[in-house]
Amino acid sequence: MAQDFTSGKLARLGLLGPEDCRQAAEIVSRAQFDGIETVRVLFPDQHGLLRGKTVMAEGFASVFERGLNVPSTLLQKDTSHRTAFPVWEGGSGLAGPMQGAGDVLLVPRPGTYRALPWSGHSAWIFCEPVYQDGQPIPFTSGRVLQKAVDQLAGQGMAATFGLEVEFHIFELADKAAAHEQAGRPGAPVQTRNLMQGYQYLTETRYGEVEGVLDLLRRNAQKLGLRVRSVEIEMGPSQVEFTFAPDGAMAQADAMVMFRTLVKEVCARNGLHASFMAKPRLDNAMANGWHVHQSLQDLASGRNLFMPEAEGLLTPPASAWMAGLLKYAAETSLLIAPTVNSYKRYLPYQLAPNRIGWGEDNRGAMLRALMHPGDDASRIENRAPDSSANPYFALAAQIIAGAAGLAEGLEAPRPTVSPYSEDSDKLPRSLGQALAAFEGSGLCREALGEDVTAYLHHLKRFEWERYLDTVSEWEQAEYFNLF
Repeated sequence: MAQDFTSGKLARLGLLGPEDCRQAAEIVSRAQFDGIETVRVLFPDQHGLLRGKTVMAEGFASVFERGLNVPSTLLQKDTSHRTAFPVWEGGSGLAGPMQGAGDVLLVPRPGTYRALPWSGHSAWIFCEPVYQDGQPIPFTSGRVLQKAVDQLAGQGMAATFGLEVEFHIFELADKAAAHEQAGRPGAPVQTRNLMQGYQYLTETRYGEVEGVLDLLRRNAQKLGLRVRSVEIEMGPSQVEFTFAPDGAMAQADAMVMFRTLVKEVCARNGLHASFMAKPRLDNAMANGWHVHQSLQDLASGRNLFMPEAEGLLTPPASAWMAGLLKYAAETSLLIAPTVNSYKRYLPYQLAPNRIGWGEDNRGAMLRALMHPGDDASRIENRAPDSSANPYFALAAQIIAGAAGLAEGLEAPRPTVSPYSEDSDKLPRSLGQALAAFEGSGLCREALGEDVTAYLHHLKRFEWERYLDTVSEWEQAEYFNLF
C-alpha cells in the first residue's frame, strides 16, 4: 500500500503539495522495487555543486515526511570549502541558523529523483533548503532562479534555454593524495592528455575517445538528459556536449546533473574531468558554456525572437539583447564566478572580450541566430563559462533581458570585428566584476538586498584570498631581479 505523506511535517508546512505527496509515494515504492539501497539527498549549493547526505533506503520515506537537516554552513562555503562568513561572531549580520552553524531543512523535489545508472544500488534527489520553520532562504540557487522565472511569467513570457557545455577529460596520473596535499583547497591532481588537440571536429579524434564519450552519453541519457550532440572541441582532451532546449529550471538541474555525472563516471574510470574555465596546462583551451536563449509568449507559444524578414530584429529580441549588453558587467559575477573565469576573456580565442553582438559571429559576446520561419531563432551568449552556477547564470539572463524589455532598449549595430572595435570590455578580473555587481541597482532590485549582500561577501572572500597569495608569476618576475 502506498504511503501517505499528506499529514507529514513538510505537507503541514505547505512545502509539499498534494501532487508532490502523490509523486513521493510513487518514488518510495519505485525505489523499493528497484532494489535501491542508498539515496543521496542533495541540494545545489552556491557554486552549483551538490552537497547533502546519503540515507539508507529504509529511511528514504522520512525525507518526504519531515525533510532532512544539514548544517547551514554548507550555504556559506567558498570554493576552497572554507566558511566565508563569521558564524561565531555577534553582530555579523547573520540571522537564525546562519549564526552559530545551526541546521537548515532540505525539502525534496520529487521531479528530480533519479536512479544512478553508474551506481546501480543508489539514487539521488535534489532538494530546496529552507529555514526550520519552512520559510524560504532567499539566496539559495533554486530560489534565485525561480524568482526570476516567476517574474517573467508575470509579464506573460517564458525563456527557453539550450546548452553547449565544453570541458576536459584527462587521464589521471597522480591523485595528489599525500597528507601535505590535503589542504583547503587540496593540491590539484596531475593529469595527461587523453588525446592531442587542435583537430577540431575531426572524425579520427572522435574515434580515439568514442568509448569514453559513449559512456558519458549513455549515462546522461539514462538520467533523462536530452543530449543532442557529442563533439570534439578545439583543444587537447577537450569535448563538448549539447542539449535540447528546455525551461530555465529544467536546464539548470540538467547542467548540475551532467557536470556531476561526468566527474563521478570519469573518476570511476581512472580519468579526471574538469569544467574549470582556463586550466593552467600547456596548450589547454578555455571552457565556455554557451547559453542559447529565446523568449516565448505564454498565451500563444510564439517565439518572440523569430523575425518577419531576414536581417531584422523583432522588438523583443532587440530589447532582450540590449539588456544583456547594458548589464553585462553588472551580472558578470553570476555567469563568470571565479578568479579563473576572467583569464578566458582573451581576443581571438573563440571567447568574447568585449560587450557587443554579431550576426552569427563566434567572436562576439552575443551571437544572433534569428531567421524568418525558424522556430529555433535565438541568441547565444558566449560569455558564461562551464564553472558557473547554472541557477544564477540563467537568472542573470532573465534579469538582464527582462530589464531591456522593461526599459524599451534597442540593440546597437552588430559588430563584424568583435576584438578590434572600440566597444566596452567585459570585466578583466573577479575584482572588477565584484565592483560592478556591488554598484548594480538592477541586481539589488531583482535579486534583493540580502541576496546581493550574500553573493558579494562570498565572492569577495574568494577574491581577497587570491590577492593575498603570492603567485608563480610574481616569483618568476621579481625573485631573481631584485
